Amino acid sequence: MNHPEKTSSVPEVDEKLPLTKLVAFGLQHVLVMAASPIASVFLMAKALGFSSALTINLLSATFIMCGIGTLLQSFGPRGIGARLPFIMLPGGAPIVLFILIAQQTDLQTAAGAVLLTGVAYFVLLPIFRRCLQYFPLVVVGTMLLLVSINLTKVSGILITGNPGTPGFASPQNLFLAFATIACTVLFSRVLTGMWRQLSILLGLIAGTLVAIAIGAFHAEPIPLWPLFSAPSLLPFGMPKFDIIAALPLIIFSVISMVEATGQTVAIGEAVGKDIDQKRDVPKTIRGDAVISFLGGLFGTSLIITSGENIGVVRATGVRSRYVTVMSGLILVVFGLLAPLTKLISFVPEAVVGGTGVIVFAIVGIMGIDMLRRVDLRDHANMYIVAIALSAGLLPILIPGLYSNFPPNVRMLLGNGVAMGAIAAALMNFVFFHIGRGRGKGGQAAHH
Repeated sequence: MNHPEKTSSVPEVDEKLPLTKLVAFGLQHVLVMAASPIASVFLMAKALGFSSALTINLLSATFIMCGIGTLLQSFGPRGIGARLPFIMLPGGAPIVLFILIAQQTDLQTAAGAVLLTGVAYFVLLPIFRRCLQYFPLVVVGTMLLLVSINLTKVSGILITGNPGTPGFASPQNLFLAFATIACTVLFSRVLTGMWRQLSILLGLIAGTLVAIAIGAFHAEPIPLWPLFSAPSLLPFGMPKFDIIAALPLIIFSVISMVEATGQTVAIGEAVGKDIDQKRDVPKTIRGDAVISFLGGLFGTSLIITSGENIGVVRATGVRSRYVTVMSGLILVVFGLLAPLTKLISFVPEAVVGGTGVIVFAIVGIMGIDMLRRVDLRDHANMYIVAIALSAGLLPILIPGLYSNFPPNVRMLLGNGVAMGAIAAALMNFVFFHIGRGRGKGGQAAHH
């Protein structure tokens, strides 16, 4: 049946907002996510003993690659990118794997491993695409719930620090986080229109102002020189290609494909766009592959789609992919203007953590909403979710659970999101695709 009334209006995801709104909403996405590229580069620099000049160079490269990747996902040229409001970020696990490869071999081999993984995405994608039928709502909803729990834990550590470290769970940091959350809720409650949609950004700014007021904002003088910071091509020299050394990252690429599946479905729901998994998920993965390969040429680890910004989209109700186009441009500017990058890095971690707790919990609510449409009174669906949550929650809640396993096995088993998604897909296969057909797995509740 035709619906001519729908053809005249532009879908919200394709809506071009006024420039002032694009800048404000785009900046909101960037500031909520900015801690990730900064933390990843500082972690690499500390673990591998980089000079301050190389650290600034890699920080510039990471911001610029995140920006270009965000533009790719938002525009989606020639099937590379999902044409959805995604933000691209360096994944936590790939950074750790990059460091391990560099420590076990050298930096040139680690850079070569990133390039090999970029190619591996394209090689493995046709095989993975055939498996997408095993990722119905019951699998994706469970995965989003695990993503939320994992990211909320990460935000919690930003607030408290790691157990056993000096200043762990200091009252000052807890106060800053709660003040940030309280301000965000207050703005969301009392403001209207565009200002309400900016409540996450305003909460972040208010939390920073509270930190300044109580003397918890520790900023050093920011040198204005060098004003510009451009990334260097092949900063570690010519890459070395070693398939065996690259295996951990290549294995992770499969895990990231699983995560990209859930993120594509979730962001599609958040913006009200119907997602065809076999058509749209490969577009997201191709965007990950291209920008990871490009980033490898400039010294970064894998740059991949982020589940974090899904919560921002759902919280603000701003669905336009042109907002993340602006976010991509802002990230590139941040990468080119060294003083601006340094200024952003001074925002207290407890404030970023307080903002993250809200945003990432909203991702969990989206997972719950998906599971609400699945008949969980059905014996099969109940077991799918129970087994998936068991497999996913154990490594998240008990760090070091698999510490006695070989490194490559530990990397997979210790990734709670991946283990939960794989367990859910396997259980879905066992209950709905083996033996007598019971229809499609993870069906919505019967009415």
